[in-house]
Amino acid sequence: VPNALDAAQVLQSVGLGEHLHKFPSQLSGGEQQRVSIARAIAKNPALLLCDEPTGALDSATGVVILGLLQQMSREQGKTIVVVTHNAALAQAADRVIQLKDGRVIAVTPNQTPLAVNEVSW
Repeated sequence: VPNALDAAQVLQSVGLGEHLHKFPSQLSGGEQQRVSIARAIAKNPALLLCDEPTGALDSATGVVILGLLQQMSREQGKTIVVVTHNAALAQAADRVIQLKDGRVIAVTPNQTPLAVNEVSW
């Protein structure tokens, strides 16, 4: 993949640097989810679509992962779309798009998004 990021560095960024040489069967469900996120990040896409990226993670690890995604958006100009049922996360979004029955019911810009670690969970 052209412009791909270093896999070891990306695994380190999601807290799995020490698991570089493990097989998926040797990882927990949450660790496997972080590997999936790392694989997507390593491809260095301009657009990253994340469907419930913290679903299998504990809250502290979820904050780390969401903070990493927010940092990528802010510092690298990446477009990150996060689909979640966690309404609190809207506090950290630049724009919130609400869906109901498969239709967009509201698009709300957030002029003052919080850092992920400032969100009240």
